[in-house]
Amino acid sequence: MASNSFHIRTGFGVDIHQLVPGRKLIIGGVELAADFGALGHSDADVLLHAISDAILGAANLRDIGYHFPDTDPNYKNADSTILLKECFNKVKAKGYRIGNLDCTVLLEKPKVNPHIPVMQKIIALLLDIDEDAVSIKATRGEKMGYIGNSEGIQAYASVLIYKD
Repeated sequence: MASNSFHIRTGFGVDIHQLVPGRKLIIGGVELAADFGALGHSDADVLLHAISDAILGAANLRDIGYHFPDTDPNYKNADSTILLKECFNKVKAKGYRIGNLDCTVLLEKPKVNPHIPVMQKIIALLLDIDEDAVSIKATRGEKMGYIGNSEGIQAYASVLIYKD
């Protein structure tokens, strides 16, 4: 039987949340000014959840919901920066490091682009990588579908992990 113990792996993550009044809008560890926020058991940081799923998946460690179920009251309103750090620690325990991330956030408003440098800094610190290894892009729904109608937010993340 061939060994499947690769030294380089890729992972992909996606997360979607409904937007509702009365919640904070937190993306990439940054609170954006808005009259609404993402609905979720934790702080519903769609970007950090997608990244968590990507790095867990790359290391074959399932997904964020498996490790931090929404049925567990310990994770009610949890800070997703802490969850991402815990996911990264699980990946590190298997001997992997992060090579780079490529992420996209889909949100009609408010504009995400002005906040990207701060998000990159936060994520780089959490994952022990250079800010240049954290690519974040943002796009709108152009008034189409649940993104364009400001009913939801979505994020995608692709990651490369490796062993030295």
